[in-house]
Amino acid sequence: MRPSLRRSIRLSAAAASLAPALLAAQQRPGQQPGPAIPAALQAERREDPRAAPARREGDGPFGRLVIRGATLIDGTGAPPRGPVDIVVEQNRIVDIVSVGYPMVPIDSARRPRGGNREINAAGMYVMPGFVDLHVHQGTTVKAAESEYYNKLWMGHGITTVRGVPFASFDYSMKEKARSAKNEITAPRYWVYQRPGSGWDRGPVRNAEQARDWVRWLAQNGGDGLKVGAEEPSVMAALMDEAKKLGLGTTAHLQQTGVAQMNADEATRLGLGTITHFYGLFEAMYENNSVQPKGEKWNALLRKFRERDVTLDPTMVAYLTSRDMFHHMGASWHQKYTLPTLWDYYTPSRTNHGSYWFYWTTADEVNWRNFYRVWMEFLNDYKNMGGRVSASSDAGFIYNTPGFSTIQEMELLQEAGFHPLEVLRSATYHPAETLVKPKGAPLDFGVVRIGTLADMAIVDQNPLENLKVLYGNGALKLNDRTGKPEQVGSVRWTIKDGIVYDARQLMADVAKMVDDQRRQRPASDAIRPR
Repeated sequence: MRPSLRRSIRLSAAAASLAPALLAAQQRPGQQPGPAIPAALQAERREDPRAAPARREGDGPFGRLVIRGATLIDGTGAPPRGPVDIVVEQNRIVDIVSVGYPMVPIDSARRPRGGNREINAAGMYVMPGFVDLHVHQGTTVKAAESEYYNKLWMGHGITTVRGVPFASFDYSMKEKARSAKNEITAPRYWVYQRPGSGWDRGPVRNAEQARDWVRWLAQNGGDGLKVGAEEPSVMAALMDEAKKLGLGTTAHLQQTGVAQMNADEATRLGLGTITHFYGLFEAMYENNSVQPKGEKWNALLRKFRERDVTLDPTMVAYLTSRDMFHHMGASWHQKYTLPTLWDYYTPSRTNHGSYWFYWTTADEVNWRNFYRVWMEFLNDYKNMGGRVSASSDAGFIYNTPGFSTIQEMELLQEAGFHPLEVLRSATYHPAETLVKPKGAPLDFGVVRIGTLADMAIVDQNPLENLKVLYGNGALKLNDRTGKPEQVGSVRWTIKDGIVYDARQLMADVAKMVDDQRRQRPASDAIRPR
């Protein structure tokens, strides 16, 4: 055991012995002491960010909201249509009315009656709110305020996120409830937890404990499981119990367990989603290599399709690995990346994903070659009808939340996805992934009569250029003035019928970054200027 670890254990033990006395000292006269929090749960909650402040942003929901004259991209992969008027009552879409033809004056007689609030969306594009299946919240080290990640997500039109996990179970469930009531400015939270987290009965080490923990999770409101490459009997128990109870499953099949639990074996046992690429290519080895379009390649694709697996690649999570300088110098870092988050990104032997000890040209070439194979597999799966989602795993490796979800969309287009297929991967398909285990109807991730009013409105065409979805827009030469300018960015984010000014949310983020920079010494010297 390392000396520092021994000291840490002794300090933790000392702190634990003092805790009852400190608690008693803080107790008000006549107040009964609450139940002691077990040490394991205290440790789990130690890095939780501060809870989000009460909501100050957004207008609505309205008795009747009408979005006028928009071009609709409904999320299913269907082509855009418009102009349409979209009618929302409270938090539901109640009507979508075609009101004419492109470039032809609209006949007002065809339009639905007015509402309490109207948005003039002529020349704009309406899409479902984006759904990101792989997020984490900040930590006390990286981003101590939950508001920072929440506003980055909402400022990019992301209205639903799956935490894998967000933070501790206690934090996740409390913030999920607050978001569901729209008490905070945040996307909808879906809570997926690691086995053994949240309860006070220790780690999950065998099949019986696995089943007990899954039952506990279901009883306490969790939505699903984020597992690793678990020992086979434990994995089988986790998957079986989750299926019985209508909980979703996703896995990071880490290298330490992939020899006995690769993507083929895990999905055979019932795993619903594979995130990243771990365990994927290990299931396709032919003579110690992977053969694109080979027998094992095609066989695995067919198995995934038959098992209705979602591939959630998070290619953006590793994007820096193939072009370090480009990603470090992304145009949004200076204005929107917190100094503390930037510190976490920089080379470190201890920070997760900060592995730039001496990154070489050979490293980047190897990653570029790998991406070509990875993208080919994803595109093949999409082409056979498989479900692929656009998720981020932001907060590591120079990936700032919100921006990284849009980058993932760009990477899917690079992989061969049509922009309509990309937007489906960011809306309809991840929403399907979330509701399928529960047997629930699709209530978001699509703009359709009867669904929840979760939408993103942008004033530029995302099918022409996905970059217009970035929170700082896309660079475009104004031929009238002869000067370049930023165009696009999400204009309005609508969640549960509440209308948020997405650009103001991004301005709030920029202020958080400026405030933190003023309050601390200038220690981010290697940040590109």
